[in-house]
Amino acid sequence: MCAVHQPNLLPRLSTLAKVFAADVWVVLDDVQFARRDYQHRTRLADLGDAQRWRWLSLPTHLPTGRSTLIHEARLADPELSIRRMTGMIHHAYRRSPHWPAVEAVLAPVLAVLAETARTAVVAEASTRALLAVLDWPGQIFYSRGLPARTGRSERLADLTVATGSTNYLCGPGGMRYIDRAPFTSQGVAVIPFSTPQDGIWELGSRVTALWALAELGPKLLAAKLRSTAELNRCDGQPN
Repeated sequence: MCAVHQPNLLPRLSTLAKVFAADVWVVLDDVQFARRDYQHRTRLADLGDAQRWRWLSLPTHLPTGRSTLIHEARLADPELSIRRMTGMIHHAYRRSPHWPAVEAVLAPVLAVLAETARTAVVAEASTRALLAVLDWPGQIFYSRGLPARTGRSERLADLTVATGSTNYLCGPGGMRYIDRAPFTSQGVAVIPFSTPQDGIWELGSRVTALWALAELGPKLLAAKLRSTAELNRCDGQPN
């Protein structure tokens, strides 16, 4: 099972759930950077009230303007980013009984921030840290290192095949545009992926998974992610 997704900063719960459900995550960092997306920002929801949230954004410079690829983007002020991330996450989740798990995510991200100004590397590190705390056993590949055609659906199909996967996990957004033919021609099944709409999932497509970790702790959150993964594996109909 393969998921292809851009590196997101402290990814939203729905995004993390899709990666968690996959055996392979292809980090898609050679497409255009989008300021309105989540490569350099995330929403921190309040403990006990996810309807209240604030943006955590890392100011990012695009060396070639709008045509800048994700892996080319650079943090405008790494030291400011360290202070902002540290202060805002402490303010939001320091009172959580699961703070040690939150801190276990924050610490490696801050370490990467101290070493690099590459926004994508920091965003990827934040996803890796969350997956590590939740004991995800999968593999990670990079789109830049895999052979693939340029068409949107063709590329996703080729990236899936290049990792040795036979199933492509596709979120609701992708299902609106994906062409199944390039997958079918290579023996790859397209598996629709979705998350529940109640409980912690109600705002799962809007707020960071770090909030869910702070609310539930790693064991319960991992159990919910595994349950959602199994539900999608059972319900998904190969096409």
